[in-house]
Amino acid sequence: MKNLDWANLSFGYMPTDYNVRCYYRDGKWGEIEVCSDEYLKLHMAATSLHYGQEAFEGLKAFRCPDGKVRVFRMEENAARLQSTCRGILMPEVSTELFCEMVKKVVRLNQEWIPTYESGASLYIRPLLIGTSAQVGVHPAKEYVFLIFVTPVGPYFKGGFATNPYVIIRDHDRSAPLGTGIYKVGGNYAASLLANKKAHDLGYACEFYLDAKEKKYIDECGAANFFGIKDNTYVTPLSTSILPSITNKSLMQVAEDMGMKVERRPIPEEELETFEEAGACGTAAVISPISRIDDIETGKSYVISKDGKPGPISEKLYKHLRNIQYGIEEDIHGWTTVVIE
Repeated sequence: MKNLDWANLSFGYMPTDYNVRCYYRDGKWGEIEVCSDEYLKLHMAATSLHYGQEAFEGLKAFRCPDGKVRVFRMEENAARLQSTCRGILMPEVSTELFCEMVKKVVRLNQEWIPTYESGASLYIRPLLIGTSAQVGVHPAKEYVFLIFVTPVGPYFKGGFATNPYVIIRDHDRSAPLGTGIYKVGGNYAASLLANKKAHDLGYACEFYLDAKEKKYIDECGAANFFGIKDNTYVTPLSTSILPSITNKSLMQVAEDMGMKVERRPIPEEELETFEEAGACGTAAVISPISRIDDIETGKSYVISKDGKPGPISEKLYKHLRNIQYGIEEDIHGWTTVVIE
């Protein structure tokens, strides 16, 4: 294992030893290739550069107390990538190929998997891009699917702690029937300016309302939103938000804990009724929300009056993390042991 200060890792890129690649040519996927080069040789007319034909995923591998290394719900990431492929006309990566490449890249870079005690993990980044040279808006004929890994610490510096969010009304992350449900780079490019505005104002992240009516909760930056009240886990139902695998998992965990789960439109004014709220995603798992400010209306929705994460959010967070680390029983078969 590498001699790194695992406990103080930031969430960012660090070079590791290998990545894995697979090329799509002549209508079919080739063999998996192992590569130590961090760079791609890409034609200047590649469709990924001009027409945004690219998609990515994010998942994690965990070094567990029992010495094993587990990956969390990689089949779900494969399914979401396949949905994106259908949405922007790229060849689908089979679940079998996706999972084989994930296992391979984790095993090849096992010295870079942080220790259990550090709370850090190995972030896995699958990337699919159109590579064939063309000018004209139509799908590429050739693609490369690659996966690299990098050790990461917590997404927010404070770890599991509350953060303030701000509603940004003059930006939309995606349209109701656009690409919001797909994990494509364009959605993130569309969020950069709003995210900068939020940071400049002293907030952890921006908060979006629905693009059509500006009445309903959409997403928290690059994460899904959930609120808790009356022993109920409530999360938005929308045609413009990414189906988060973490949120899907938390909904199941909430049900397992005897909570009711509601997926439905959430009007902005309902924010004041939540006992707890959070943003959820692979990077942070749960980022509890202290308050959400609507600068335009002057309204401030204070979620956490003492500035601490709520008890149910903490319970959900710990339970999901314990499943990921093999501490609690994985009754739904979510984890895959990749290194014994």
